[in-house]
Amino acid sequence: MRKVERINIIMRYVNNRAHFTISEIMREFNISRSTAIRDIREIESLGVPLVAEVGRDGGYFVMNNSVLPTVRFTDNEIKALFIAFMATRNQQLPYLKSRQSLAEKLLGLISKNQQDDLVLLNQILLFEGTNPNNPDLLDLSDLPHPMLEKLIQILLSDSYLSVALQEEKEIVSYPIYLLHLYREKSLWLVEGFDLEEKKRRTFSVDNLVTVEPYPIKKRLSKKKILELMKQEEAVNLVLELGPKAIAQFRKYHPLKVSISYTNPYQTTAILRTFINVHKSEELNEITNWLFFLGGDIKIREMPEEVLEGMRERLSLFCP
Repeated sequence: MRKVERINIIMRYVNNRAHFTISEIMREFNISRSTAIRDIREIESLGVPLVAEVGRDGGYFVMNNSVLPTVRFTDNEIKALFIAFMATRNQQLPYLKSRQSLAEKLLGLISKNQQDDLVLLNQILLFEGTNPNNPDLLDLSDLPHPMLEKLIQILLSDSYLSVALQEEKEIVSYPIYLLHLYREKSLWLVEGFDLEEKKRRTFSVDNLVTVEPYPIKKRLSKKKILELMKQEEAVNLVLELGPKAIAQFRKYHPLKVSISYTNPYQTTAILRTFINVHKSEELNEITNWLFFLGGDIKIREMPEEVLEGMRERLSLFCP
């Protein structure tokens, strides 16, 4: 019997009894004392209100007026959950162990027919990064950078961070106010406002060495940070998009770029954003993306550096 199935059965066993002991669990499920204790602790971690009694006749009982909720999923809910798991394989997402145990628990709650449906879906559906030769529904082998989970845990309580990065052959530290943590082009990236240099800074989580809360005495207020960012970035790219360009936009667009629809049918839109023309990588990326949007755009405003990049790119194909 798999661990998840055993835990579910023990939970039902516990909920149907006023009192039970470790010895009873050992005999009922033919498991060792250490395994029984571990299973009881895991059941408690799931939120089951167990009360321990000490003494010769001690044991456990479920707290008065408390019962375990019955968890049921419809066929479509199960399919939605597991398709989500399938689609996120090999995406270097955080909390791999928790996603793995969640998948196991969900699989242990469903019927044999529902499991068969998932096996069939696993054979038919393919997603980017999926190994079609691996039939294991529970295979979540992607490993994110170990710093990612620590970073998420810290930023949930504090956005002011002191980060150390590996840059070429040296380690450099920056005090930042974290704006966004996002994944783009198979990389986890941090966008933050540098509290010393008063500018935005983007770097890869892969380059992180340490992350610590930034001292309170040295912090700028959030209001001041927003004011500085407004001064730093003024809109310098404005485009009108037609239906074909909008369709391309929906397929892919840089995370910081958004559009505003200009009619109720969402067939025309306007795009306003800031392009840092001093970053060659950003210039190259925006040039590629503008060609990706296609010809269904009208330029209202564009930095000369972007326009020159597009001319150079066109000259390669139309000498």
